[in-house]
Amino acid sequence: MSHPGLVTGNDFDAELLHLVAPEAWANPVPQDKYDLVVIGAGPAGLVAAVGAAGLGAGVALIEKGLLGGDCLNAGCVPSKALLAAARAAHHARSASKFGVQCGNVTVDFPLMMDRMRRLRAGLAKHDGAQRFTALGVDVFLGEGAFSGADQVTVKGAALRFRKALIATGARALVPDLPGLKEAGFHTNETIFGLTALPKHLLVIGGGPIGCEMAQAFRRFGADVTMIVRESLMPKDEPEAVSFVRQAFLREGITILENTETISVSREGEDRVLKVRSMHGESEVRGDALLVAAGRALNIEGLNLGEAGIEKEGRGLKLNDRLQTTNARVFAAGDIAGGPQFTHAADAHARAVLRNAFFFGRAKASELLVPWCTYTDPEVAQVGLTEAMAKAKGLETMTYRVEFSEMDRGVLEEEEGFLQALVIKGTDKVLGFTITGPHAGDFAGEAALLLKTTGRLSTLDGVIHPYPTLGEAFKRLGGLAMKSKFTPGLAKLFKRYFAFMR
Repeated sequence: MSHPGLVTGNDFDAELLHLVAPEAWANPVPQDKYDLVVIGAGPAGLVAAVGAAGLGAGVALIEKGLLGGDCLNAGCVPSKALLAAARAAHHARSASKFGVQCGNVTVDFPLMMDRMRRLRAGLAKHDGAQRFTALGVDVFLGEGAFSGADQVTVKGAALRFRKALIATGARALVPDLPGLKEAGFHTNETIFGLTALPKHLLVIGGGPIGCEMAQAFRRFGADVTMIVRESLMPKDEPEAVSFVRQAFLREGITILENTETISVSREGEDRVLKVRSMHGESEVRGDALLVAAGRALNIEGLNLGEAGIEKEGRGLKLNDRLQTTNARVFAAGDIAGGPQFTHAADAHARAVLRNAFFFGRAKASELLVPWCTYTDPEVAQVGLTEAMAKAKGLETMTYRVEFSEMDRGVLEEEEGFLQALVIKGTDKVLGFTITGPHAGDFAGEAALLLKTTGRLSTLDGVIHPYPTLGEAFKRLGGLAMKSKFTPGLAKLFKRYFAFMR
């Protein structure tokens, strides 16, 4: 069986398949009744399965595709391997500003892609069928569907359960564009199967996947044109996105924002896109096309009606405890709606285990889920953006520290900023925006503050190593403390010191 995005005959992809979709796999004989049946072996399903099995529960895990889900096979893992290679090439090309001469820098695309496949296969052992079997999970390969209120069937075998978890994830949304399917295109599920670098990559979409791949392929040496219906990264703070936009333009990426793709056709090796903007209609062409225009939930084929599970909109009807209209059945990860990130799926799975087995009251609405787009510069967000706060009717103000003003930022010639959004007149933090190198790594400290004191002034007492960009957190704390030093308080201190003389 072939899998999109994997290269037939490649040793590393063969190793991957041996781990996450072994051909000779024989499904086990089902237990009389499982404590938990999990449909979908992406991050949410895997975390729930291993967590429940570790507690001593009887667990069945069902997967119709590749264990590891989108993250391992066609998402976080391969994309970050490509971004690391792209960053290395970019640093080599820009090293002359540090007095380092690297000459003509080129990328061996087949070798770079093989590196990605090798690393991906190396990580696959953590998600492999044999590992989960060894951990006490019954792994069933095949398509699972409900056949009753407390039963799932896979390849003719009936699996009865006390609790079940739907963790079937999401896939690339393919827009209904005239000529698209006939012309041929890539999504995140197939782009990592390339073995030759396109000359000109067209990207439909300006979200995280589109932006990350656009920059990576440009740094590999391809021409890149992005066609974006609205603006780049519309969920992020506009000031942060402007840093990314300027970086893209400096690197030679063509960005067509507020532009709609009308149709796609094929002329020889070229895909020709007819687009419309405020300037009228025009054409753009390239020899490869990546569609990154959103995600669609994997809800088909589950036979939800047999289990009394209702839909709502394009997804499932869930309460705040991630419970479906069948009290026995929960949902987690992308299929549950909300933030579609691996770390969100992990948090969902842990909440489901508490709610399903320990009378927990973990609420999806109370989860603090940071996010990061791994462009260069990276953009990370923790908590509310200014637009989100405004929608809630909150009056806010911001504290901001530029990385270019930090000693480490000066020495490494780095740009970006750390910004805290607070309730006006207080130091109560609503959210952080981080733009710059390793922004995602800084998000943990921001999340910790929001989950503990929530007061920006707390950071003033945290000692950070010098010189680091992380000192920006302490500087934010200092700004918050300084704001408390009102003119009236200043006069009081002046009188105090005069008295003490």
